Amino acid sequence: MIQVLETYKRSPLSLFLRIAVTFAMLVTLVTMLFLVGYVLVQGIPYVKPSLFSFHYTSENVSFLPSIFTTIVIVFGAIVIAGPLGIFAAVYLVEYAHRGNKIVSLVRLTAETLSGIPSIVFGLFGMLFFVTTLHFGYSIVSGILTISIMILPLIMRTTEEALKSVPDSYREGSYGLGAGKLRTVRSVVLPAAIPGILAGIILAIGRVVGETAALIYTAGTVADFPKGIFSSGRTLAVHMFELSHEGLHFGEAYATAVILMVLVLIINWISNVIASRIEKL
Repeated sequence: MIQVLETYKRSPLSLFLRIAVTFAMLVTLVTMLFLVGYVLVQGIPYVKPSLFSFHYTSENVSFLPSIFTTIVIVFGAIVIAGPLGIFAAVYLVEYAHRGNKIVSLVRLTAETLSGIPSIVFGLFGMLFFVTTLHFGYSIVSGILTISIMILPLIMRTTEEALKSVPDSYREGSYGLGAGKLRTVRSVVLPAAIPGILAGIILAIGRVVGETAALIYTAGTVADFPKGIFSSGRTLAVHMFELSHEGLHFGEAYATAVILMVLVLIINWISNVIASRIEKL
């Protein structure tokens, strides 16, 4: 303890930075606890059996169809964007030559797409998938639009995860006679699984909380979709519509509670899958 105090006396900047970091941590923690607590206090009293009805009406404002639609869109977007983003990152890190102009262009494009507002993706999806391809306001239009949105995120996080794998792993595999493909498949990818899954979890969080892009593409029909070309609304869109109407603020907070629970369940499932993959 005395040595630590002497260090801070010699370097006041270290003490200032430690205080600043601690303060930032406390502000973040308090803000998160306040938001979660406020939503729980406002929403839990309105979580009642009628909200889990199979048929939506203007009286029960059931969000059960929205839960189903959310799961379908999340699953569809990850199935499309996940493999594409992972394979693209593997090519950029493991196969592309350093200094390749195409690689630089792809990375610049991915970073640019990551900064585009979601409403722009929504307008693009409406003009291309809904209007030009005649998919209409449907689940498939929403899935394809969201896939484009989360593709750069998955690709960039996977790329960083692959870069974090030590080169000694690759060199050891080559030294044992393994080829490039086998090294990537059996050595590099398993070591990068935690980082890859972290990117997928972030992508899922963005899909679950998305509203603007889905309003323009998937629509706002508050019922179970009858197919991939039927319209539907996710939990986030359902919450927006309830608050926008101004008649069911309590139910909107209840939807927010269910949305947080759903995100926690998805994260828990992802962590279980990651731990089991690491043990293989």
